[in-house]
Amino acid sequence: MDRTTLGGSGVEVSTICLGTMTFGNQTDEAEAHAQLDAALDVGMTFMDCAEMYPVNPVRRETVGLSEEIIGRWLARTGHRDRVEIATKITGPSQMVRDGAPFDGATVRACIDASLRRMQTDRIDLYQLHWPVRGSYAFRQNWNFDPSGQDKARTLDHMADVLEALAQGVRAGKLRAVGLSNESAWGLARWCDVADRIGAPRIATIQNEYSLLYRMFDTDLAEAAVNENVTLLAYSPLAAGLLTGKYAGGAVPEGSRAAVDKATGGQGNLGGRKTARGLEAASAYAALAAEHGWDPVHMAIAWQLTRPFPNVPIIGATTLPQLRHLIAGLGRSLPDDLHRAIERLHKSHAMPY
Repeated sequence: MDRTTLGGSGVEVSTICLGTMTFGNQTDEAEAHAQLDAALDVGMTFMDCAEMYPVNPVRRETVGLSEEIIGRWLARTGHRDRVEIATKITGPSQMVRDGAPFDGATVRACIDASLRRMQTDRIDLYQLHWPVRGSYAFRQNWNFDPSGQDKARTLDHMADVLEALAQGVRAGKLRAVGLSNESAWGLARWCDVADRIGAPRIATIQNEYSLLYRMFDTDLAEAAVNENVTLLAYSPLAAGLLTGKYAGGAVPEGSRAAVDKATGGQGNLGGRKTARGLEAASAYAALAAEHGWDPVHMAIAWQLTRPFPNVPIIGATTLPQLRHLIAGLGRSLPDDLHRAIERLHKSHAMPY
């Protein structure tokens, strides 16, 4: 598998990342370890986690479990030097830390907690999961209101957190730092503050990005290119919509939508499973079939054609699903299919 460097950090990773947010919930430990083995077998050395994982749903009693499962795999296999591990600090959360403030002291404590859970002495990429001032991620863009933000307080917070991250880098606990669910303004300010105080520069931003969700394409893409920041694209299959498994109103047993509904959620894939979203997914599936492509493989291959550095994060509930994803890696998208995708995008922009 090809490799790339995360921003200006010098941290080299595989061009595809394995997401682990289902480890310990939909994916049991044995299956999770099998997925990690399968990924490493094809050169996918980059794994992404978070202290709050597993999700769907997030539960107080399972916070940190995905990191622990990765830690037991590392301890059992001795593969720590063969992989790059990313994880995230959640931010203000009653569920994760009983509402403890998201400040430098909390960051330092959470770095150490993640290191313990993952049984390692270093984290290759440590990310800030959510901005404290609010975010438009996960469909919050429809009613996003930044009018209550306080710039001075935000910049002070950034400096405090960045100094804690700098201490982690100096101690050898962290190799690089990144953001998640951030905006173009936020990304630029984090970079500015890091430069001003001599802290490590932001290397990555982990935001949602797929054929169905392309909010990164304008201001964020420009900011990322100019600040030398790599996008880590989560939900590249739109939480399963682009697989076609929800076509015709189907809700397969064990699917994310089914599990969400069974545990008290709405089963709408975080607001993605709308009539327009299903229509758009169907159109992309038809386009893939017309060109002799599997829709899953087309969606991932398209990500790697984008005019900004990005690493798709692929996730699977089961090992067969992961093997299906792996089977399509390394294929280049033909020019005619690429052009057809861009035409289709104009007919199905912002479907959710």
